[in-house]
Amino acid sequence: MTADATGTAEEAARFHALLAAFEGQPAAVAGRGKDAVNEPMIRHWCEAMGDTNPAYTGPDAIAPPTMLQAWTMGGLSGHSERSSAQDELFALLNGAGFTSVVATDCEQEYLRPLRPGDTITFDAVIESVSPRKTTKLGTGHFVTTRMDVRAGGEPVGTHRFRILKYAPAQRLAKPEPGGKKTGVQRPRPVVNRDNQGFWAGVRDHRLLIQRCTSCTTLRFPWLPGCNTCASPDWDTVEACGDGTVFSYVVMHHPPFPAFDPPYAVALVELAEGVRMISNITGVPYDKVRIGMPVRLEFQRVDDDLDFPVFRGSEG
Repeated sequence: MTADATGTAEEAARFHALLAAFEGQPAAVAGRGKDAVNEPMIRHWCEAMGDTNPAYTGPDAIAPPTMLQAWTMGGLSGHSERSSAQDELFALLNGAGFTSVVATDCEQEYLRPLRPGDTITFDAVIESVSPRKTTKLGTGHFVTTRMDVRAGGEPVGTHRFRILKYAPAQRLAKPEPGGKKTGVQRPRPVVNRDNQGFWAGVRDHRLLIQRCTSCTTLRFPWLPGCNTCASPDWDTVEACGDGTVFSYVVMHHPPFPAFDPPYAVALVELAEGVRMISNITGVPYDKVRIGMPVRLEFQRVDDDLDFPVFRGSEG
């Protein structure tokens, strides 16, 4: 049988039954991390994230728990332990017109800290494939993969990664004054219970940073607990809006209908000391430089969405 992204409800149910047959099948078997847990990767991670927790340095250092997936990544060459089931599942989705993909969220569970020298093994399974869902990006299926991670044969954590395989929604361009048409609508941010306060601030044109009320550490992005003292209690401070470009990339490919490459995406270090990823406006993409001073502004991208961006200056 064949199916496509525009089929009837009955066809969609039959197609989902085909997809659901992949649930429980392995995505990777007896996978091995390409590198042991090591201090250089821990240091680079902490520098990029601005995490100065002393637990991650010194002779008794542990790895940041959120690095769990980093130790299992296969890089550009991938993993030879990958099974055929996931390829077959994606081929079925692609053949039905669900050719686009976006990562939606991940969940991690930590059983014990990882330390330099730990060797990593893992198994992965296709845990679930959702019925057809309609989102603002388009219609598709959510695919959840669960990875069970071990160190020296001992369970250390679980990583669930969820993607949406979808057929992009066809959106009509909105006319601008004078008859000029804009591009398609920008993707919506994923708002959940942990970050809804941040997006509420953005709606009011305020950039809010979480502050631990136990140790006063600032953190960004928003998290349910403090990564310094583990306290769940927090309040917010409003960023003054000044920052500098800590690092950046220029996006040329792949093209996406809502964006017009090339454009610069920067890791901005705020005056308060935390870092966030955002676009740089006000200067050509090839004029963005590390250390460039930037100033916060809020960019209206459509009728119901603003984004915090940073305006640079060539001067």
